[in-house]
Amino acid sequence: MDWGMQNRLSSLFQKDGHCFFLPIDHGYFQGPTHCLEKPGETIKPLLNYCDALFVTRGVLRSCVDPIDSKPIILRVSGGTSMAGKDLANEILTTSIEEIIRLNVSAVGISVFIGSDYEKQTLKNLSKLVNKCENYGIPVMAVTAVGKEMEKREARYLALCCRIAAELGARVVKTYWCDKDFDKVVKGCPVPVVMAGGPKCETEKEVFEFVYDGMQNGSVGINLGRNVWQSPQPVAVAKALYAIIHKKADVKRAQEIFNEVVSSK
Repeated sequence: MDWGMQNRLSSLFQKDGHCFFLPIDHGYFQGPTHCLEKPGETIKPLLNYCDALFVTRGVLRSCVDPIDSKPIILRVSGGTSMAGKDLANEILTTSIEEIIRLNVSAVGISVFIGSDYEKQTLKNLSKLVNKCENYGIPVMAVTAVGKEMEKREARYLALCCRIAAELGARVVKTYWCDKDFDKVVKGCPVPVVMAGGPKCETEKEVFEFVYDGMQNGSVGINLGRNVWQSPQPVAVAKALYAIIHKKADVKRAQEIFNEVVSSK
């Protein structure tokens, strides 16, 4: 592996091989998302627990301090919104020159397997990989499902992850599923990180699916709403960090959560 590629990946994945990515890119299709109206203020208390930020170039420039920043995964696909007909109709939004100028550690792009725009989004991924590999910049493919969350089952997710890896993604972000998630991971030859999906009802639900995913081969998480939309975001972040990097189980994660809450 080229030095630059290896160096960037090592900034994202810690020495234990695990990662806690914090996405704050939701505004690119949702607008001013609840609790993310002021992204810079939202992330400040959470930076001690995450390993990288997943963010668009606009929010990166306007809301993220460039001095001693966490590694950046730059969202480079978009062009649709919740008000439109189909979230899958995405394009590449950011040039390779801009990616290099912003000195990011990786880029992220959504692919919509099984949608009317499958070929288009896979072409976007292929083009991005072709350009980024020339400069040692890893590409993270996001196996998105748009509004059709019922697609989150192992056979479909395994298909998405494998195709993304085959086309050159260095990392794949996908959804956890409660059955056969290990088969999703085993079928993908590159690291798999878990997305958060819809906001959970309780923090314990979050701890449970993250712990299960880690036990079944995921290297970490790319979790946003279930962290910063929580009434206790710092407590959730600290507990998740313990699951990811300190091998904490659900019981210990809940204890950490309670300790942070009670210390306020």
